[in-house]
Amino acid sequence: MNTVLQSLSRQRAVKLALAMALLLVLVRPTRPVVPLGPQQEVVTINPRMGVHTRLTDEVEEWKIKQTLSMVRQMGAPWIVEYFPWAYYEGKKGHFDWSHPDMVVDHARAQGLTVIARLGFVPEWVRPEDTITSYLDGDHYDDFGDFVHAFVTHFKDRVRHIIIWNEPNLSMEWGYRPVDPEGYTDLLRVAYIRAKEADPQVQVLAGALAPTLAPEGDPEGLNDLAYLQRMYEAGAKDYFDILAIHAYGWTSPPDDPPAADKINFARAELLRQVMVANGDNNKTCLITEGGWNDHPRWTKAVRPYQRIEYSIRAYEKALEWDWCEAVCLWAFRYSWPAKGYRDYFTFVTVDFLPKPIYFEVQTYARGERR
Repeated sequence: MNTVLQSLSRQRAVKLALAMALLLVLVRPTRPVVPLGPQQEVVTINPRMGVHTRLTDEVEEWKIKQTLSMVRQMGAPWIVEYFPWAYYEGKKGHFDWSHPDMVVDHARAQGLTVIARLGFVPEWVRPEDTITSYLDGDHYDDFGDFVHAFVTHFKDRVRHIIIWNEPNLSMEWGYRPVDPEGYTDLLRVAYIRAKEADPQVQVLAGALAPTLAPEGDPEGLNDLAYLQRMYEAGAKDYFDILAIHAYGWTSPPDDPPAADKINFARAELLRQVMVANGDNNKTCLITEGGWNDHPRWTKAVRPYQRIEYSIRAYEKALEWDWCEAVCLWAFRYSWPAKGYRDYFTFVTVDFLPKPIYFEVQTYARGERR
């Protein structure tokens, strides 16, 4: 009798466990399916328009798709997106490409060309109490391995990669003295590994911060001087395109360039450094830049000026035969910066287009008077 009761009790327990498991499956929230949808095409009178999208920390897939759809509808075929090394290789040789796959696939479905900015050092590569821009020469090969893995994974989907960001600033070089020769060594490693993975991938160098800081300044080094030292260190053989950061601050885009001031046309001076070093056959990409319309920031302009200056900057990309695209900062943030940085954007966090969005869209459609 006891044996029968025990058997029935076990059967009830198994049935109860199965019922609970089924209930958990039925009520467990599932990730919504966000289809790529039909292949789209960017319609624009200016194929050199671009924006920096900043989807790095955007979690929800529908927001990624919505952002990229709005970029397409604005008329910009190019985007720059940040792909942090530490996010995808938490342990040496172990990669998780799920989020970057999502971003890249949705971008391509919208007809956009992705320029991938690579950087952000994992904890396992750097000493304790260092920041994510700290990478010493002993670990350049680790970064090279990541570049090789990234280019391999995204072959035929991402054809442009930027190596590092603003290395002429101490903050972006691990709060160490800036080192153009050291950056050139890093660039060499990354270039070789990238080309091993895909000989057709375009390696972008530089992405230098526009600054007038002189030699010995603890915070950085003049971008023109830094680029020249890169050439002297042999950088010419290790990049295909120069990435340029071009902020106008309070000056219009047609303000003439000068070595002693920061303006949008400073890009022409960087180009002159290339030509002086026999690199005139290469092109440039402005991968970051633009204007801000915060009402009280000292480096901002009025909203109507930001509109006019931004559209003129896109027009200048057509005039500069050496410039492949102008990608302005920044299309949208995933959350409010709660400060002047919010006034760089074209669209709010909640996807409300700002006046600049509509004006640029009208320009891209050829309808602006």
